[in-house]
Amino acid sequence: MDCFPPTPAQSDARPEPTSFRVTLTPYRWQFDAPADTPILLAALSAGIKLPSLCRNGTCRACLCRAQTGGEPAPVAYRIAWPGLSREEKAEGWLLPCCAHARADLVIDAPDATLC
Repeated sequence: MDCFPPTPAQSDARPEPTSFRVTLTPYRWQFDAPADTPILLAALSAGIKLPSLCRNGTCRACLCRAQTGGEPAPVAYRIAWPGLSREEKAEGWLLPCCAHARADLVIDAPDATLC
């Protein structure tokens, strides 16, 4: 009698997206933000400059708000303390210098410029 390992069950789950669409208001500029890249760097790659100084979440020069209806922005941080209070995060504030998109976003960024 031959023994064969069980065949893995096929999953109907869709793979996680590798990038997300970010729209900056009031300009309606759009770019793709890879899930493994901070939003600030993804914007720069697309020719859009967001305000920034430290790029590690401490200076808050890049602070902006996602249009989430008062909910937390769908982002992840790879640093323990990204310079935002719990209340600010809950209201949709984010730091694009160290935030990684986890869904499509609309961000208020009136100080953004094309580079």
